[in-house]
Amino acid sequence: MRIVGIDPGLRITGYACVELRPGSTEPSLIEAGVVRLKPTDSVIVRLRALHEELGTLLDELQPGRVAVEEVFAHVKHVRTAIVMGHGRGVVLLSAALRDLPVDEFAPAEIKKAVTGRGQASKEQMQRAVMHQFSLRKLPEPPDVADAIAIAACCARRHGDDLSMAPRVLPAGKQSKSAAAVRPARR
Repeated sequence: MRIVGIDPGLRITGYACVELRPGSTEPSLIEAGVVRLKPTDSVIVRLRALHEELGTLLDELQPGRVAVEEVFAHVKHVRTAIVMGHGRGVVLLSAALRDLPVDEFAPAEIKKAVTGRGQASKEQMQRAVMHQFSLRKLPEPPDVADAIAIAACCARRHGDDLSMAPRVLPAGKQSKSAAAVRPARR
């Protein structure tokens, strides 16, 4: 079973695909990266570009589920929650158009699943992800580490759940993915 974790944003959206094999409790990283959107473009243009890029990614990677962070709001960062909500909407729509189930996780739950601490810093998340997935260097930007953590959190939650049966790719539709963090799309 493949799971795509997405850390939505309207400048940088992190994504990661992990695979959970039958009988395994730990996921393997298939691919991770970011979609970079032009901050000078209007929100509408960025939402469309994000939708197109996510559609391409989901079609290439052929996941059985999508995982995304829940919206969180902080009194000092209300605008961030609103912007993140726009990006989350695109993620949810992209998954729904492909009939993919979506799991949503609170930021503290993701951090705790990866670092053991619900209030971990960005750097702690990057280091934990680097260590757990045997990456040669810290995943950069931090959005990549967040997306990997979201996907890993989802995979660990489901474990050997029967609904997580492997999805077979149609002939000729093999993913171009590689077990590494790849450069930004766009």
